[in-house]
Amino acid sequence: MNKRLLELLNQINEKKALVQNLAEEGKLEDAANEKEELKKLQQKFDILKDIEDTESEKMKNSLENKTGAATASVVKPAKEELMDHVKEFANAARNGFKNAATSMTEGAGANGGYTVPEDIQTRINTYRDAEFSLLSLIDVENVTTKKGARTYQKKAQQTGFTKVSEGGKIGGKNGPQFGRLEYEIEKFAGYFPVTNELLEDSDENITGTIIAWIGGESRATANAQTLAEIAKKPVTELKDLDGIQEAIIVTLGAAYAGTSKIVTNDDGLLYLSTLKDSNGNYLLRNPNNDPMKKVLAVGAMSVPVEVIGNSVLKSNIATAKKRGIPFIIGDLKEGIKKFDRKQITIAASDTAAVTDFNAFEQDMTLFRAIEREDYVTKDEDAFVNGVITVDDEAVAGE
Repeated sequence: MNKRLLELLNQINEKKALVQNLAEEGKLEDAANEKEELKKLQQKFDILKDIEDTESEKMKNSLENKTGAATASVVKPAKEELMDHVKEFANAARNGFKNAATSMTEGAGANGGYTVPEDIQTRINTYRDAEFSLLSLIDVENVTTKKGARTYQKKAQQTGFTKVSEGGKIGGKNGPQFGRLEYEIEKFAGYFPVTNELLEDSDENITGTIIAWIGGESRATANAQTLAEIAKKPVTELKDLDGIQEAIIVTLGAAYAGTSKIVTNDDGLLYLSTLKDSNGNYLLRNPNNDPMKKVLAVGAMSVPVEVIGNSVLKSNIATAKKRGIPFIIGDLKEGIKKFDRKQITIAASDTAAVTDFNAFEQDMTLFRAIEREDYVTKDEDAFVNGVITVDDEAVAGE
């Protein structure tokens, strides 16, 4: 598929999303108008695709006639294709991500940035998720529009269908309350200086260095933005294990208890590892003797525990001799949602100056990466933003 067809396909997908959003918002007239535009785009795509397919078929037949071969196409092995992408990406970096075939211009000029190819994006995501990321706990939806809205019903309000007899009228039982979840994609960006010697290195080293940088920054961004959204909910003092149990059984209730997890930091792991039952058995356990998995025995339940480093999920040490340990409890897939534009772009400069760093003077190249996303609270009743405060003589206070 040629570049023009790919651009049309992207326009069609974005137009479909726009029509859906307008319909969900009740703007039916606008949705109908946009649907007509969608039909025209689809017709244009079909015509151009037919032309391309016809030309391709002619070329194929010509090659078959000349060679007598059964087929004129050769499929590259997956590994060879990946190496081609690595080489292309590395060369783009050497050229400052300019004049690339996949350059994009959303909200910028002709040099707005180089769109990271899908195979490289996959490697970035793999690197990002190699260490624990809160993205694995929250709801993530890929979107194609800069802003939009979703209609949703809280999990706790789901009461099931009403039984209706044959030919009977569907009664208007006390219906659930539906909410609107709006998003508006924002940009998150950062800089990364590299020596110009690196750009003379192997394709794999150049690509690997940039992947490691973007992947690490993307993970840090996801964790920080998720925690910032959680922090919008008032903190609940849990006091001890009984407080954790009350949060799960009473506050979260049956709607969320079965899918709840406990998210804490290194301090929280140390605290939980000291808890014992009346028989002296530790309450924090490793199911199936798997050291990577942890569950806490809370009454009759075994609640999964996820641990994030203190450097990311910080304890409160504002008060002398007191340490407030965070315990986020609940179903974060129901509580927090990320709308992901799935579009990372990179630009580079060997003359840029940022704060005290001057790329030209230091004979270096400065990379700038931008990713686009939004984080919102989906259902604040699905989680508890808890804390357990313990005595700690080592805390000096702030």
